[in-house]
Amino acid sequence: SVSVTQDARFEQLLSEKRKINASITINDCYKIQIYNGDSETSKKTLIEFKKNNKNYDATVVFFTPIYKVWVGNFKTRIDAERNLIVLKKNYPNAFLIKPNR
Repeated sequence: SVSVTQDARFEQLLSEKRKINASITINDCYKIQIYNGDSETSKKTLIEFKKNNKNYDATVVFFTPIYKVWVGNFKTRIDAERNLIVLKKNYPNAFLIKPNR
């Protein structure tokens, strides 16, 4: 007879890992770019965005030599466009993208 005792934090860690893995697959998802430019400003933009928009997933990506702030993992273009309209109120230069990676 074998008894396995699992730390409760293990399940929480697995849940976080699943969220991260889901956000990495960007081939079939639309995103909204709200900023591009230098590293410091992109980090500040991301922090400000996350503070005011807790229901969106957002990240900073780097394409030499520019940093970009991408928002969301929208399955359909219609869903992305609806969210773009909302985000343009605070980020007038935001636009829709479909990354190819």
